[in-house]
Amino acid sequence: MKILGVVGSPRKKGNTSILMQEALKPFKMNNIETKLVFLDDYNISDCRGCEGCKKTYKCVIDDDMQKLYPDILDSDAIILASPTYFYNISADMKAFIDRCYCFEVFDQEDRSVWMGLNEALGVKYAAVIAVSEQENEEDMGFTAAAMQKFLEALAYRVVSIVKAPHLFKAGEALNNKKALEDAKQAGEKLLKFLQLKEKIKMQLSDNHL
Repeated sequence: MKILGVVGSPRKKGNTSILMQEALKPFKMNNIETKLVFLDDYNISDCRGCEGCKKTYKCVIDDDMQKLYPDILDSDAIILASPTYFYNISADMKAFIDRCYCFEVFDQEDRSVWMGLNEALGVKYAAVIAVSEQENEEDMGFTAAAMQKFLEALAYRVVSIVKAPHLFKAGEALNNKKALEDAKQAGEKLLKFLQLKEKIKMQLSDNHL
C-alpha cells in the first residue's frame, strides 16, 4: 500500500505542509509507505492541450511531471493540499492538475463518452486539504472544490475534505487544534477505507468469488 501526498505550497514549514503531514501520520504509524511531494521542487510546464496523450495516456511534455506520473499510478490513495490564492488553488497545484489530463480517456467518435483511467484500472481513494488566511470557509472560494472535482473526474472517491481557515503566518497551524485534528481524522478515515477494501478483497479471495 502506498499513499501520495501532494503539497501545492512552496513553504515546506508552512500551514499547508503541517496539515498534510498530520494527515499522513496515521499511515506512518501503521508502517504504510508514504511519499510527500512539494510541487515547488518540480519544474512543471502548463498543459498545451495538444492531445498527444490520447492514444498512450502518457503526456508528451518532457519535464519533471514525468517523475510524478509513476507515483500517481502506483499509489493506492492520494491527498492533495493547497493554500488559497485569490479564491482558488495555487499555480503549482493548477499546473499539476492540468497535466493529469493524460489520465482522462475519451471515445474517439463521441467525446461525451469518457472516463478517468482509474475507472478502468480500479477506483482509488483521496482526501483534500484547503488552507486560507480568511476566517470564513466561504472566503476560500473554489480551493477545495477545484481539487475535489479534479479527483472525482479521475475516478478517485474523495472521502474527506478539510477546510482550514484563518491560517496565514507560517506555523500557525501547529497551534490550531481543530485544523490539526481535522487533518488527522481525514488521514484516519482514508486509511479505514483502504483497510476495508483490503478486507473485502481477502474475503472474496477466501470465498473464491
